[in-house]
Amino acid sequence: MQYQQLGNTGVFVSRLCLGAMTFGGKGGIFEVIGGLPQDEVDKLVGDSLEAGVNFIDTANVYSYGESETMTGKALGAKRKDVVIATKVFGRMGKGANEVGLSRLHIMQSVEASLKRLNTDYIDLYQIHGFDSVTPLEETLGALNDLVRQGKVRYIGCSNLTAWHVMKALGISAQQHLEKFITLQAYYALVGRELEREIVPMLLDQKVGLLVWSPLAGGFLSGKFTRAGSADNAARRSKFSFPPVNLEKGYDIIDAMQAVAQRRNATVAQVALAWLLYQPAVSSVIIGARSVAQLKDNLASVDVKLEAEDLKQLDEVSKLAPEYPGWMFGTQGSDRRPGQVRDWSRFVAAAK
Repeated sequence: MQYQQLGNTGVFVSRLCLGAMTFGGKGGIFEVIGGLPQDEVDKLVGDSLEAGVNFIDTANVYSYGESETMTGKALGAKRKDVVIATKVFGRMGKGANEVGLSRLHIMQSVEASLKRLNTDYIDLYQIHGFDSVTPLEETLGALNDLVRQGKVRYIGCSNLTAWHVMKALGISAQQHLEKFITLQAYYALVGRELEREIVPMLLDQKVGLLVWSPLAGGFLSGKFTRAGSADNAARRSKFSFPPVNLEKGYDIIDAMQAVAQRRNATVAQVALAWLLYQPAVSSVIIGARSVAQLKDNLASVDVKLEAEDLKQLDEVSKLAPEYPGWMFGTQGSDRRPGQVRDWSRFVAAAK
């Protein structure tokens, strides 16, 4: 296993993080995504720790608390050896205040998560999204208090835009509050949108990136091709999330199959390995429903991609230029002495 700094802290976490969304199966989409009983959870957690994984990510809304409870039971006395991340924001009850990022809901939620996880502290406490109702100052103030109280070690965020994160970092700096050390976001070969604004911001601010759904909800698992799915029971066949441009997606899978054949790897391993080569990525969250899936995913850290592999994957999956991005290369092309402004891409396109 390989290890990387968690954001700009002195904490090191495994490059692969065990995601606990499949633990339990209570209510709504979690009946489709999850469904794992405690004995299978125990096995997945045990095998992950044995492979060197020291990082587990869950959330209070995963199976409405079941995931946290099962994670705590599976860890038991090994809790001290693991960095536990969980989240707050989603609705946990019918009450008007049982959702969001108010001080009230955060304080109630952290106590419930601590109890379910059977721990005295949470290593990384993340807001699960953007609350359009609660001021960021209130949210950050509450999170700061949790760190001061020793109930939380570090704070992070998930599913925010670049300006959300920058505003939060600015508030933290101005008011001397704890700052977000990580952003958890969707990133995959078929979903590279965060490279436009978010990745440059993360690199500039030294905020770590935790990747969720690196296989695009199973689309990059190797089970899906233009010919159809090799597994009608696959989650993606029942729950098409995250959204994928299928035509481009199948082109990407074709390229991944070629790379996988060259490197004696599976398509899923290539998808995960590509992410591990991206400079902004601290850890990639893998969510398995079986020991076989887990074993396959864990082996991705040993897949070595050569320059030709990375180039082939980049060319088939790269984003189309958008404004103002396509202006930067032209306006800055003569910034250094002796350079001439480059208009060639526009001239070629006009022919």
